[in-house]
Amino acid sequence: MSSLLPPETVDVPPEHVLLVVDMKGYSQIPEEQMAPTRTDLDDILATVFVQSGIDGVATLENAVKDRGDGAVFVLPARHAARLVDPFLDNLRQALDRYERTRLAGAPQLRLRASVHVGPLEPPAHRGDAVNDACRFIDSKPAYQAMAAATDNDLPLAAAVSDAVFRRAVRAGRTSALRPRHFLRATARVDGKPEFEETCWLFVPGLVPAVISPYLTDDETPEPGQRDHTPRRAAADGKADGRGTSVRLKGRASGKSRLIQVGRDYIAGPDEPWSTEPSE
Repeated sequence: MSSLLPPETVDVPPEHVLLVVDMKGYSQIPEEQMAPTRTDLDDILATVFVQSGIDGVATLENAVKDRGDGAVFVLPARHAARLVDPFLDNLRQALDRYERTRLAGAPQLRLRASVHVGPLEPPAHRGDAVNDACRFIDSKPAYQAMAAATDNDLPLAAAVSDAVFRRAVRAGRTSALRPRHFLRATARVDGKPEFEETCWLFVPGLVPAVISPYLTDDETPEPGQRDHTPRRAAADGKADGRGTSVRLKGRASGKSRLIQVGRDYIAGPDEPWSTEPSE
């Protein structure tokens, strides 16, 4: 009599959360500086993991996959919220400290990051979730968010998958970050027409309205909105229909000055700016 039990291949593997980091301009670093720069990055990440209360980084077999100019970290799924908050802002602060103390000849550290969650087959942790996490970080919106960060002297831009955003941010599991701190975008990668996924952009230190003009696709959504109907960006820098200018591009120390008050940001020395629509 044949068994009625389904084969193991139909079982969904356990879920893990993935963090992918990638150094901007790594291929342009002189060869003799590549290894020490990567070591500096590894040291920073190890410190920030501990600072953010994230354990299990080195306990899972095959938990770190080297990308040369970055790495893929496979972590227990319970850390999904911590990898968004406080990890991303802690990482930005650590990169700021590195910038202040690095030697004159040492390269800058500017990072793109992605956070995703999904099932992975043990022990090698293979699966679509790894591929998608890498595609999020290589997507056009991730590069555009990095351009916004660079123009404003900030070292980090992150693309958070919709699955992580819903489970961590929208579910209220992030203590300081709220949906309004993120900008919804559609992640696409050149040469990968089958990949088209919602992601949420976050640049620690910038409001979504500063990132929005960098998105050059036709669709530019509102920050943190629950209604997924996209709206066009005001490419000429005029008001977005709510009486609030969306083009605040400029260095944080310049005329379009951004001031952080807790985790909320205001633009200019006097007038507060909010991502929430006016009543």
